[in-house]
Amino acid sequence: MNLLKRSGGNFINKLNEEIEILRRKMYKKYESDPRDPEILLISQTLDKLLNVLQSRRNKNDQSL
Repeated sequence: MNLLKRSGGNFINKLNEEIEILRRKMYKKYESDPRDPEILLISQTLDKLLNVLQSRRNKNDQSL
């Protein structure tokens, strides 16, 4: 979650990369054991990152 402290033009790209990494990790965990408790933790982290991404996109849209 150290991405939340970053700023600059590369922030959204890095955030997208982190989201994709977590998404793949979550799917892998699910495929191997759908009841793995780590899936919930990954999902919650993913939700937070997606919220940050949406917030950043909304700010960029408003500044146009």
